[in-house]
Amino acid sequence: MISFDLFSIENGSPIYAQILRFIMRGIVSGIIVNGDELPSRRVLSSLLGINPNTVQKAYKMLEDEGLIESRSGAKSVIALDNADIERIRSELLESDILSVIAALKQSGLTLEEALSLIEQNWN
Repeated sequence: MISFDLFSIENGSPIYAQILRFIMRGIVSGIIVNGDELPSRRVLSSLLGINPNTVQKAYKMLEDEGLIESRSGAKSVIALDNADIERIRSELLESDILSVIAALKQSGLTLEEALSLIEQNWN
């Protein structure tokens, strides 16, 4: 069963998107693997103290992405292959990079200054 012990709700983005991102990061890191079961929608909504419809929306998005399989009356399970993992890794990295670039630009840094800052912090 996938653990949500490390999940924390943050301001700024919808909770369903945070659940989706949490699971995607778990997949990329190898903590969540093919065949792992997700908590039921009711259990997860109770655990996180959120509306069950929010969990339903997150699970629906995971299904639409082809990352989980849900069957009526059965638990939802992670269903992915190596191509899915690489696609998720690329999506997450691109999103993270674009966020960093936006923050650097908003801070008024030039490309050279930004690259220098990245290089200083790389190690």
